[in-house]
Formats: sequence, C-alpha cells, structure tokens
Amino acid sequence: MTVVDLPTAPYLDPARTVEERVADLLGRMTLPEKVGQMMQFDAREDLEHIVHERHAGSILHTSPEKVLRAAELTAQTRLRIPLLVAEDCIHGHSFWEGATIFPTQLGMASTWDPELVEQVAKATAAEVASTGIHWTFSPVLCIARDLRWGRVNETFGEDPFLIGELASAMVRGYQGDGLDDPDAILATAKHFAGYSETQGGRDASEADISRRKLRSWFLPPFERVAKEGCRTFMLGYQTTDGVPITVNDWLLSDVLRGEWGYTGTLITDWDNVGRMVWEQKVQPDFVHAAAAAVKAGNDMVMTTPGFFSGALEAVERGMLTEADIDQAVARILSLKFRFGLFENPRLPDRERIAAIVARSAHTDLNLEVTRRSLVLLRNDGTLPLAAGTRRIAVVGPLADDAQTQLGDWAGSSGQVDWMPDGHPRAQIATVLDGLRERSGGAVEYARGADILRLSDDPAGTFPDGQPRPPIVVPSDPDEERIAEAVALAERSDVVVAVVGDRIELVGEGRSTATLELIGGQRALLDALAATGTPLVVVLMASKPLILPESVREASVVWVANPGMQGGRAIAELLLGEIEPAGRLPISFARHAGQQPTYYNQIRGQHGDRYADLTQEPAFAFGDGLSYTTVEYHEPEILTPVVSAGDTVRARVTVRNTGTRPAHEVVQVYVRDIVTSVSWADKELKTYRHVDLAPGSQTTVEIELPASDCTIVDAAGRRIVEPGEFELLIGPSSRDEVLRAVSFEIR
Repeated sequence: MTVVDLPTAPYLDPARTVEERVADLLGRMTLPEKVGQMMQFDAREDLEHIVHERHAGSILHTSPEKVLRAAELTAQTRLRIPLLVAEDCIHGHSFWEGATIFPTQLGMASTWDPELVEQVAKATAAEVASTGIHWTFSPVLCIARDLRWGRVNETFGEDPFLIGELASAMVRGYQGDGLDDPDAILATAKHFAGYSETQGGRDASEADISRRKLRSWFLPPFERVAKEGCRTFMLGYQTTDGVPITVNDWLLSDVLRGEWGYTGTLITDWDNVGRMVWEQKVQPDFVHAAAAAVKAGNDMVMTTPGFFSGALEAVERGMLTEADIDQAVARILSLKFRFGLFENPRLPDRERIAAIVARSAHTDLNLEVTRRSLVLLRNDGTLPLAAGTRRIAVVGPLADDAQTQLGDWAGSSGQVDWMPDGHPRAQIATVLDGLRERSGGAVEYARGADILRLSDDPAGTFPDGQPRPPIVVPSDPDEERIAEAVALAERSDVVVAVVGDRIELVGEGRSTATLELIGGQRALLDALAATGTPLVVVLMASKPLILPESVREASVVWVANPGMQGGRAIAELLLGEIEPAGRLPISFARHAGQQPTYYNQIRGQHGDRYADLTQEPAFAFGDGLSYTTVEYHEPEILTPVVSAGDTVRARVTVRNTGTRPAHEVVQVYVRDIVTSVSWADKELKTYRHVDLAPGSQTTVEIELPASDCTIVDAAGRRIVEPGEFELLIGPSSRDEVLRAVSFEIR
C-alpha cells in the first residue's frame, strides 16, 4: 500500500476546522476506502478482513480485546482512520459482564421522571465509555400501539408527549457535556419512523400509516430530539406505503434533513439494505439496493456485507457518482473529527473500568429507579403486608429467575454469544432474594409452573443466513408442582405469585398472538386463588399481559423487567418500606382482541363496545395506586381566554386523605372540543410530581403554552385552531377520574 506522510497531513491537524480536515481526508481516499467508511461490520467476524480488506468505518458487538485488536489493525492502514465502536447498550451496558443493568425502557417510563432517566443514561454512558465503546443504539422513540408486538418493552409506552420527555432526557444523559466529554457516548434515536405501527402486531411488517398520521403522533418525539442534538438516527426495518424507510425520500430528505434541518448521521438497522433484496424484494440485487440507499441519504450501513461490492459496481455502472458517496462519508468523518477520535480513539481503560463499572453510586441509582418504576394496579387490602406476617409463600416460575428479571438486551438474552450464562448472579436480587433479605418471617418457595420449551423453526435460517428464533411451545400444567405450591399456600399467611413472560417471548421477531400468561401459569394462579390465602400477583412482564379471572380481585403489582435491583425494590414495596409511585405508560387490555387499546384514540367510532366486550382497558394509561388515598378538589382556570402565543394557567388542590405518605403524579390532558379534522379525544400535555404527607394538601400550579394545543390539519400542517378547549386534570387518563375546566383560544 502507498505510504502517506501522516505527520504533516492537514486532516491530522486539530487546529484546522472540521470542514478543512474532512475535505483533505476525502481527497486522499480511494473509492473502496470511502465505501468501507459507510459500513458497520459485526466484530464477531474476521477483524483483519473487516479492517484491511473492507476498510470498515464502524464495528459492533465487541469486547475490549476486540476493540484493542481493531485499533491495532487500524493503525496499520494507509490513512489510519479510527473506527466508531458501537453496541446495543439499551438499559445499561447490556453485554458487559457485571455492568449495571437498569429496568427496561418501559419500566423506566413508569417513573414518569425525566431527571431519573437522564441519570440512568449518564451512568450507562460512563460505564460504556470506559470500555472503549463510543455509540449506543438507544433510546427507542417508537409508540407502542399493538401489545402483541415483541418490542413493546423497548419503548417508553403509548404517549408521544411522555416519549418525547423521556427520550430527550436519555439523549442528554448519554451525550453529556458534549462530544469532548470523556464519559459521553453517541445517542441514537430509533426506529425512524412508524416502525411500531405493525400489521397484526408482527415485528417489522408493513406500517400502513399515512403521512398525516406520522406527523400527528409518530414524528413529534423524533423532531424534538433531532432539534435538541441527538447525534444519530437509526432507520426502521419496515416499509411505509410500500416504500422501505431506508429509501423513503420524503422522510429522510424532505422531513428529517429538510424541514428539521438535521445534520447528524443516519444508520440503517441490521441489514436494511440487504432486506430490500431478500425480504421486501423491491430491489433486484445489491447493486441497485446500494445505489438506492446512498441516493436516499443513508450514511452508515449496518451489517450488509454485499453493500461493499454493490456500491462499487453501482459507481462503475453509472448508477451512483463518487460525489454521492462523498456526501455520506463526509458526515461520518465529520462525526469522528467532532468526537475527537483522531486525537484520542477512546480505547478501553482498565483503571476506569475498575472504578466505574457497577460502582456503588450506580447500584444506588438503579435501586431508586426501580423503586419508582413499580406500579400498584390493584389492592384488595393485602398490601402492604402486615407487620405480623410470619409465613410468606413465594411462588411462580419468575420468583427466582435472575436473568429473566433483567429483560431483553441483557447478557444472555440472545443477541450475543459471549455471555451464555448472563450477568453475575450475585449482582441480581430476585423477588425471593428480596423477601428473604427483608422479611422478618419465614419465606418458603415453590416454582409451581413452567412457562415454555423451545423447538427449532422448521423454516431453518433466514435467506441472509441469520438463524430464525426458535418456536415457543407452551408448557403444560404440572400437577405435582401445583400441588406443592397449593400446600405451601395453605400453610402460609400470604402468597406472593411471580408470573409473566420469558425472553423467548420478547424482542425482534418474537411477537405473540396472545396476551395471556403462557404455560402452566394460569392453572397455577387458579389453584392458588382457590386456597383462600391472601394473594399478591407480581406481574413481571415485558409488556401488558392478561391475568385470569380467578385473580381479578387479587392485589396486583406490575414490575416490567425491573433489572438487577428488582427483587430488593419489590420486597420493600410489598412490606410497606416504600410507597407505590409508578404510573402506567401504557394501557392493559382485557383481551387480545381489543387491540389496540391506547388511550388517545380518534373520536368518531360508531358505538363504544364490541358485541361481546367493552373497549374499556383493564388498566389505563396513567393508572397507579398508592397505599393511601388522594383527593382532587375542583380545579380553577386562571386564564379563561388566551391567544395562541399565551400560556394557559390553572391550579388544583390535592389532599392526602389517608395515613401514609403519597407520591402523586398530577396529569394534565387537553381536549379540543371541535376540530376541523378528526382528532384524539384527549392528549397528555404536562404533569407534575407531588409528595404529600398524611393529611396534608398542596395547590399545584399548572402552566401550559397554548401553542401546545395543536392538531395536524388535513394538509398535514401542525396548527392551533381557535375555539373551545378543556383542561382535564386528575390521576389517570380515565374520564371518570378527570376534572375539567374550560378555556378558549382566540
């Protein structure tokens, strides 16, 4: 290879502007080197081939050893362009053994607390950065609509406003004080856009969604983080109106880079470019697919090896120009220069790893976030457990399942092969662990049921060679296990049954046709309920699931996938050492046939029920009980008439009428009474956290810009229409608990 006089090369001079350095480096690069910069390779493959033969711009799925080896190989290349090292660090440093694993994103959303979420991202970034990784594919801004979808757990729930609040906080936490912050990493907003609007809840299927609908609900969270400086966007797998997002010129060019002025870096999801050939079949070969992807404005292409030869041949055949590729490469190089990688490739640092990964402050934060994420959905008076409770039966297949408690994207969840046993068991407190640690009484355990077994998919691999997820076969009820659990329940003062789903039912390609508990769990709950022993159901589930009728009166706590400190926080809640504080970021269905069940549905349905069932959810967005009672007085509007540029002001007094402290989330929705086009009946616009001592009250001041009271009109423009509005104030999205005050926008 030709030797470059690197010490005098202008692109290596940090005193020059980024633009000067990019221009100089581009001028030195061959076409294969440029195409290679656009490629992100799986580092589990041959590193020497990836770096030397394919001139990789980025790698993912790495260990510190591989990061160091890749850096050695990069130093041997002609131009020594540093790699961007990426990983799916979703709710903690997912695949670093012993890192801090927080509740999943849906669990974090139950806190309704952007400050806590920002702290989680900041702690994650510090752990990730110490290990030589620069880039996380998080947060997810998808809106969860169909609960059968396998990736509900990765979202912040169903409401665009709450998603925007929490995603922005997570981006701030990851990106820290700027790209020169040694503890900062690059955030990724994904999956742009409409990926969660699936057909039948099936992952990555056609998103049958209009541009107006995209603008109304799916795009606002992305627009917010784009304008707040999220450095990268990841594109969804799916097609919309028949066009893959990867080549959707309207979304990528007109909206993202045009209207929003986004100058960051775009990356495809896993093999999006290849999927246009082998799955969606909208491109005849990799040459056409590569040309279409580059022309649409993609920068980094994740794990499509055929892109390299495809792009080179596309240029040779005149389907692409080198200038087309230069635009993408310039954005990638600009990101690397601004991140300072040419001066400091940010390699793994053993001292920082020892000092930062799983440090005590992160463990304490993890516990606090988990406490705040737990949602008390129903209480028959059993909770909190009485001080004299001497015998606690802990039952269920998830009561002592440490790895399942962590959820998806964590250790042994299936995405990588170097952590077959998951995270260290000693770092994880299960529900059984927590109750044994904190309860003063006797705690006994019976598994009671199995959930599933696996069978190979007879279809074999995907066309690109990737293995298909195994097929889930529900376990049959085990009469001996159930009898053991019943005997334990009958000699105990209370039963804590921990049920839910397992990782095999969660994630990409793992959507479910049912929302019922799988395997022997329903039969187990039926048997436990029949004993008459007070029963608490802990639903440890990646998404809202449906409980059997036998426990419809029992106390229920939803804990999502609560991370490493889950069992400790759950025990504290059950024993009354902490107060319930979580609120649902997503609605629970009564039956899978009700899908979708989100609260902010469009007005105008002919009737309000099915012939055999109402549309009412089992639990609604915003629901969450306390161990006390909170009373809302009638609210008062302070600005009955405003202009679109004014602030709507109101106030409401809330009073704790019980004997325990309360953490209340005062929720404020807006209803536009008459709109020029169909619109949601109500939308969350703001909320306030309030702590109330027993018997105390406080007046909550509410301020809302009238400019937030928008709709998207028939032409696709977001506007404020003059007319009558209502502020709906209360503890949940349910109409029966909301109190309304009217105002007018003129």
